[in-house]
Amino acid sequence: MKIWVDADAIPAVIKDIICRAAERKQIETIFVANQFIRTPPSKVIRSLQVSSGFDVADDEIVKRVEPLDLVITSDIPLADEVITKGGQVLSSRGELMTKENIKQRLNIRDFMDTMRASGEQSGGPPPMNQADRQQFANHLDRILAKVK
Repeated sequence: MKIWVDADAIPAVIKDIICRAAERKQIETIFVANQFIRTPPSKVIRSLQVSSGFDVADDEIVKRVEPLDLVITSDIPLADEVITKGGQVLSSRGELMTKENIKQRLNIRDFMDTMRASGEQSGGPPPMNQADRQQFANHLDRILAKVK
């Protein structure tokens, strides 16, 4: 199992949680972004910088992910592709995305895109709070506890 992080917009506090968990469990973790991402000195944590462009980092993750790998992203279309390939997905807010809920999330995302395109203001997601951080850490721990 590897952990792939869609790192273009990962909150710093979540990045820290991921790095601590990767070190503790000695799981290879790759932060993928179209810009340089600083990672702590580690034999299991690294960054992968891809070229700029729409969905380039997402495409690289999809190309490299293997069944049972964990991808950390809040990008719904990326999550759908990862799940289709047999990977696991956890959002930076600690929401597990699965075969059972990803299609509904895609439908909601598409609906919201349509609303925004018509001029409706949605305001975006609320700021990340302590409960979000705790939910993320708890789900990550549960997933990693299953790794031998």
